[in-house]
Amino acid sequence: MMKYVLLSCLSVLAIAQERIVTLSPAINEIVYALGAGDMVVGNTTYSTYPEASKHVAKVGGYFSPDLEKILALHPTIVFMQPNNRKLLAQLEKLGIQTRIIPIDSLPHITTAILQLGKQLHKEEKSRYIVTQIDRALKALNGIVTGKRILMVIGHNTSLVGNIFVVGQNLYLNDIINASGNTNALQSARKGQPILNIENLIAANPDIVILLVHDMKKSGLSKNDLIQPWLELPITAVKNRDIYIIDKEYTGIPSDRLIYFLQDFKKILTHVNNHQLQ
Repeated sequence: MMKYVLLSCLSVLAIAQERIVTLSPAINEIVYALGAGDMVVGNTTYSTYPEASKHVAKVGGYFSPDLEKILALHPTIVFMQPNNRKLLAQLEKLGIQTRIIPIDSLPHITTAILQLGKQLHKEEKSRYIVTQIDRALKALNGIVTGKRILMVIGHNTSLVGNIFVVGQNLYLNDIINASGNTNALQSARKGQPILNIENLIAANPDIVILLVHDMKKSGLSKNDLIQPWLELPITAVKNRDIYIIDKEYTGIPSDRLIYFLQDFKKILTHVNNHQLQ
Protein backbone atom coordinates (compact mmCIF):
# COMPACT_ATOMS: atom_id res chain seq x y z
CA MET A 1 0.00 0.00 0.00
CA MET A 2 2.83 2.37 0.97
CA LYS A 3 4.60 1.60 -2.34
CA TYR A 4 1.42 2.44 -4.31
CA VAL A 5 0.98 5.75 -2.48
CA LEU A 6 4.64 6.64 -3.07
CA LEU A 7 4.40 5.90 -6.80
CA SER A 8 1.20 7.94 -7.06
CA CYS A 9 2.83 10.88 -5.32
CA LEU A 10 5.85 10.71 -7.62
CA SER A 11 3.55 10.62 -10.66
CA VAL A 12 1.63 13.70 -9.50
CA LEU A 13 4.91 15.47 -8.71
CA ALA A 14 6.25 14.74 -12.20
CA ILE A 15 3.14 16.27 -13.78
CA ALA A 16 3.25 19.32 -11.52
CA GLN A 17 6.90 19.97 -12.42
CA GLU A 18 6.20 20.07 -16.19
CA ARG A 19 7.40 23.36 -17.70
CA ILE A 20 5.60 24.01 -20.98
CA VAL A 21 6.39 26.49 -23.73
CA THR A 22 3.70 26.86 -26.39
CA LEU A 23 4.66 28.37 -29.75
CA SER A 24 1.13 28.67 -31.13
CA PRO A 25 -1.80 30.71 -29.75
CA ALA A 26 -4.19 27.85 -30.57
CA ILE A 27 -2.10 25.22 -28.81
CA ASN A 28 -1.69 27.59 -25.88
CA GLU A 29 -5.48 27.95 -25.61
CA ILE A 30 -5.98 24.19 -25.71
CA VAL A 31 -3.45 23.63 -22.92
CA TYR A 32 -5.29 26.16 -20.75
CA ALA A 33 -8.69 24.69 -21.64
CA LEU A 34 -7.45 21.29 -20.47
CA GLY A 35 -6.68 22.80 -17.07
CA ALA A 36 -2.90 22.76 -17.49
CA GLY A 37 -2.32 26.50 -17.75
CA ASP A 38 -0.33 26.53 -14.52
CA MET A 39 2.33 24.46 -16.31
CA VAL A 40 2.85 27.05 -19.07
CA VAL A 41 6.02 29.07 -18.47
CA GLY A 42 6.29 30.65 -21.92
CA ASN A 43 4.23 31.44 -25.02
CA THR A 44 4.14 33.84 -27.98
CA THR A 45 3.22 37.51 -28.14
CA TYR A 46 -0.05 36.55 -29.86
CA SER A 47 -1.11 34.26 -27.01
CA THR A 48 -3.55 36.59 -25.26
CA TYR A 49 -6.34 34.20 -24.27
CA PRO A 50 -7.22 33.32 -21.61
CA GLU A 51 -6.29 36.39 -19.56
CA ALA A 52 -3.63 34.47 -17.64
CA SER A 53 -1.75 33.95 -20.92
CA LYS A 54 -0.93 37.65 -21.08
CA HIS A 55 1.16 37.38 -17.93
CA VAL A 56 3.33 34.49 -19.10
CA ALA A 57 6.87 35.09 -20.39
CA LYS A 58 6.86 35.87 -24.12
CA VAL A 59 9.36 34.11 -26.37
CA GLY A 60 8.66 36.04 -29.57
CA GLY A 61 6.13 35.89 -32.38
CA TYR A 62 4.43 32.91 -33.97
CA PHE A 63 6.79 32.97 -36.96
CA SER A 64 9.84 34.29 -35.10
CA PRO A 65 10.26 32.71 -31.65
CA ASP A 66 13.55 33.46 -29.91
CA LEU A 67 15.57 30.32 -29.13
CA GLU A 68 17.50 32.02 -26.32
CA LYS A 69 14.31 33.14 -24.61
CA ILE A 70 12.92 29.62 -24.85
CA LEU A 71 16.07 28.11 -23.35
CA ALA A 72 16.08 30.66 -20.51
CA LEU A 73 12.75 29.24 -19.32
CA HIS A 74 14.20 25.73 -18.92
CA PRO A 75 11.20 24.00 -20.55
CA THR A 76 10.61 20.29 -20.08
CA ILE A 77 8.54 20.26 -23.26
CA VAL A 78 7.79 22.59 -26.17
CA PHE A 79 4.56 22.37 -28.17
CA MET A 80 4.63 23.82 -31.68
CA GLN A 81 3.02 23.62 -35.11
CA PRO A 82 4.99 22.27 -38.09
CA ASN A 83 5.87 25.75 -39.38
CA ASN A 84 9.46 26.09 -38.16
CA ARG A 85 11.60 23.08 -38.98
CA LYS A 86 14.82 24.97 -38.24
CA LEU A 87 13.75 25.71 -34.67
CA LEU A 88 12.57 22.13 -34.23
CA ALA A 89 16.01 20.85 -35.24
CA GLN A 90 17.71 23.26 -32.84
CA LEU A 91 15.52 22.24 -29.91
CA GLU A 92 15.98 18.54 -30.59
CA LYS A 93 19.75 18.98 -30.92
CA LEU A 94 19.75 20.56 -27.46
CA GLY A 95 17.80 17.62 -26.07
CA ILE A 96 14.60 19.55 -25.39
CA GLN A 97 11.48 17.42 -25.73
CA THR A 98 9.41 18.88 -28.55
CA ARG A 99 5.99 17.91 -29.89
CA ILE A 100 4.83 18.90 -33.37
CA ILE A 101 1.06 19.40 -33.36
CA PRO A 102 -0.71 20.05 -36.71
CA ILE A 103 -4.00 21.94 -36.34
CA ASP A 104 -4.86 22.98 -39.90
CA SER A 105 -7.82 20.66 -40.47
CA LEU A 106 -10.79 19.72 -38.31
CA PRO A 107 -9.49 16.17 -37.69
CA HIS A 108 -6.13 17.69 -36.75
CA ILE A 109 -7.77 19.91 -34.12
CA THR A 110 -9.69 17.15 -32.37
CA THR A 111 -6.67 14.85 -32.55
CA ALA A 112 -4.49 17.61 -31.06
CA ILE A 113 -6.89 18.09 -28.15
CA LEU A 114 -6.89 14.37 -27.39
CA GLN A 115 -3.11 14.05 -27.76
CA LEU A 116 -2.47 17.02 -25.48
CA GLY A 117 -4.97 15.60 -23.01
CA LYS A 118 -3.02 12.35 -22.92
CA GLN A 119 0.35 14.08 -22.70
CA LEU A 120 -0.79 16.27 -19.80
CA HIS A 121 -2.87 13.61 -18.05
CA LYS A 122 -6.10 15.48 -18.81
CA GLU A 123 -7.79 12.75 -20.86
CA GLU A 124 -11.27 13.18 -19.40
CA LYS A 125 -11.31 16.92 -20.06
CA SER A 126 -9.98 16.44 -23.60
CA ARG A 127 -12.68 13.89 -24.42
CA TYR A 128 -15.33 16.26 -23.08
CA ILE A 129 -14.11 19.13 -25.29
CA VAL A 130 -14.02 16.92 -28.40
CA THR A 131 -17.52 15.64 -27.64
CA GLN A 132 -18.79 19.23 -27.44
CA ILE A 133 -17.19 20.06 -30.78
CA ASP A 134 -18.72 16.97 -32.39
CA ARG A 135 -22.18 17.91 -31.08
CA ALA A 136 -21.85 21.48 -32.36
CA LEU A 137 -20.82 20.13 -35.77
CA LYS A 138 -23.77 17.76 -35.97
CA ALA A 139 -26.10 20.64 -35.07
CA LEU A 140 -25.15 22.35 -38.35
CA ASN A 141 -26.27 19.53 -40.60
CA GLY A 142 -29.47 20.07 -42.55
CA ILE A 143 -30.18 23.71 -41.63
CA VAL A 144 -29.49 24.72 -45.22
CA THR A 145 -27.74 22.54 -47.79
CA GLY A 146 -26.17 22.82 -51.20
CA LYS A 147 -25.08 26.43 -50.77
CA ARG A 148 -21.78 27.82 -52.04
CA ILE A 149 -20.21 29.59 -49.08
CA LEU A 150 -17.25 31.96 -49.32
CA MET A 151 -15.38 32.85 -46.12
CA VAL A 152 -13.28 35.99 -46.46
CA ILE A 153 -10.45 36.88 -44.09
CA GLY A 154 -9.56 40.41 -42.99
CA HIS A 155 -10.80 44.00 -42.84
CA ASN A 156 -11.49 44.66 -46.52
CA THR A 157 -13.00 48.11 -47.06
CA SER A 158 -12.30 47.76 -50.78
CA LEU A 159 -12.35 44.80 -53.13
CA VAL A 160 -9.70 46.35 -55.36
CA GLY A 161 -6.56 44.40 -54.57
CA ASN A 162 -5.82 41.13 -52.81
CA ILE A 163 -8.66 39.37 -50.98
CA PHE A 164 -7.71 36.47 -48.70
CA VAL A 165 -10.25 33.65 -48.51
CA VAL A 166 -10.54 30.23 -46.88
CA GLY A 167 -9.02 27.50 -49.03
CA GLN A 168 -9.67 23.79 -49.36
CA ASN A 169 -7.33 22.40 -46.72
CA LEU A 170 -8.32 24.47 -43.69
CA TYR A 171 -10.59 23.50 -40.81
CA LEU A 172 -13.05 26.22 -41.86
CA ASN A 173 -13.50 24.42 -45.17
CA ASP A 174 -14.16 21.20 -43.21
CA ILE A 175 -16.86 23.02 -41.25
CA ILE A 176 -18.56 24.23 -44.44
CA ASN A 177 -18.59 20.66 -45.76
CA ALA A 178 -19.87 19.26 -42.46
CA SER A 179 -22.86 21.61 -42.67
CA GLY A 180 -23.93 20.07 -45.98
CA ASN A 181 -22.66 22.97 -48.07
CA THR A 182 -19.56 23.61 -50.19
CA ASN A 183 -16.76 26.12 -50.36
CA ALA A 184 -17.51 28.58 -53.16
CA LEU A 185 -13.82 28.50 -53.99
CA GLN A 186 -13.07 25.15 -55.58
CA SER A 187 -9.34 25.36 -56.08
CA ALA A 188 -6.22 23.30 -55.48
CA ARG A 189 -4.61 26.32 -53.84
CA LYS A 190 -4.06 25.64 -50.15
CA GLY A 191 -4.30 27.73 -47.01
CA GLN A 192 -5.65 31.20 -47.67
CA PRO A 193 -5.72 31.78 -51.45
CA ILE A 194 -5.64 35.35 -52.72
CA LEU A 195 -8.47 36.40 -55.04
CA ASN A 196 -9.24 39.53 -57.01
CA ILE A 197 -12.62 41.01 -57.80
CA GLU A 198 -12.95 38.99 -61.02
CA ASN A 199 -12.33 35.77 -59.07
CA LEU A 200 -15.00 36.74 -56.54
CA ILE A 201 -17.57 37.29 -59.27
CA ALA A 202 -16.63 34.01 -60.96
CA ALA A 203 -17.03 32.11 -57.67
CA ASN A 204 -20.56 33.56 -57.36
CA PRO A 205 -21.13 32.53 -53.72
CA ASP A 206 -24.62 32.06 -52.32
CA ILE A 207 -23.39 33.15 -48.89
CA VAL A 208 -20.45 35.39 -47.98
CA ILE A 209 -19.09 35.38 -44.43
CA LEU A 210 -16.54 38.05 -43.52
CA LEU A 211 -14.19 36.86 -40.79
CA VAL A 212 -12.81 39.89 -38.98
CA HIS A 213 -11.31 40.69 -35.60
CA ASP A 214 -11.62 43.87 -33.54
CA MET A 215 -13.72 45.67 -36.13
CA LYS A 216 -14.54 48.56 -33.78
CA LYS A 217 -10.94 48.78 -32.56
CA SER A 218 -9.97 49.27 -36.20
CA GLY A 219 -12.49 52.11 -36.43
CA LEU A 220 -14.73 50.22 -38.83
CA SER A 221 -18.46 49.56 -38.94
CA LYS A 222 -20.36 46.64 -40.45
CA ASN A 223 -21.44 48.93 -43.27
CA ASP A 224 -17.80 49.75 -44.07
CA LEU A 225 -17.09 46.07 -44.66
CA ILE A 226 -20.34 45.03 -46.35
CA GLN A 227 -20.77 48.04 -48.67
CA PRO A 228 -18.04 47.07 -51.19
CA TRP A 229 -19.74 43.71 -51.75
CA LEU A 230 -23.09 45.26 -52.65
CA GLU A 231 -21.72 46.31 -56.02
CA LEU A 232 -20.94 42.74 -57.07
CA PRO A 233 -23.32 40.77 -59.34
CA ILE A 234 -23.34 37.67 -57.13
CA THR A 235 -26.12 35.56 -55.61
CA ALA A 236 -25.14 36.45 -52.03
CA VAL A 237 -25.86 40.12 -52.74
CA LYS A 238 -29.14 39.38 -54.51
CA ASN A 239 -30.35 37.31 -51.55
CA ARG A 240 -28.84 39.65 -48.92
CA ASP A 241 -26.71 36.87 -47.51
CA ILE A 242 -23.55 38.69 -46.50
CA TYR A 243 -22.59 38.24 -42.86
CA ILE A 244 -19.84 39.23 -40.45
CA ILE A 245 -18.31 37.25 -37.59
CA ASP A 246 -16.30 39.72 -35.54
CA LYS A 247 -14.76 37.61 -32.79
CA GLU A 248 -11.14 37.16 -31.73
CA TYR A 249 -11.45 33.37 -31.88
CA THR A 250 -12.52 33.37 -35.53
CA GLY A 251 -9.14 32.35 -36.90
CA ILE A 252 -7.86 30.34 -33.95
CA PRO A 253 -8.24 26.54 -34.28
CA SER A 254 -8.52 25.76 -30.58
CA ASP A 255 -11.22 24.49 -28.21
CA ARG A 256 -13.02 27.81 -28.83
CA LEU A 257 -13.96 26.38 -32.20
CA ILE A 258 -17.22 25.55 -30.38
CA TYR A 259 -18.09 29.26 -30.27
CA PHE A 260 -17.37 29.70 -33.97
CA LEU A 261 -19.64 26.75 -34.75
CA GLN A 262 -22.42 28.44 -32.78
CA ASP A 263 -21.92 31.68 -34.75
CA PHE A 264 -21.96 29.75 -38.02
CA LYS A 265 -25.15 27.98 -36.98
CA LYS A 266 -26.86 31.34 -36.38
CA ILE A 267 -25.94 32.44 -39.90
CA LEU A 268 -27.25 29.24 -41.48
CA THR A 269 -30.45 29.54 -39.45
CA HIS A 270 -30.92 33.12 -40.64
CA VAL A 271 -30.43 32.04 -44.26
CA ASN A 272 -32.98 29.27 -43.81
CA ASN A 273 -35.53 31.57 -42.16
CA HIS A 274 -35.55 34.18 -44.90
CA GLN A 275 -35.61 31.46 -47.57
CA LEU A 276 -38.92 30.35 -46.07
CA GLN A 277 -40.41 33.84 -46.15
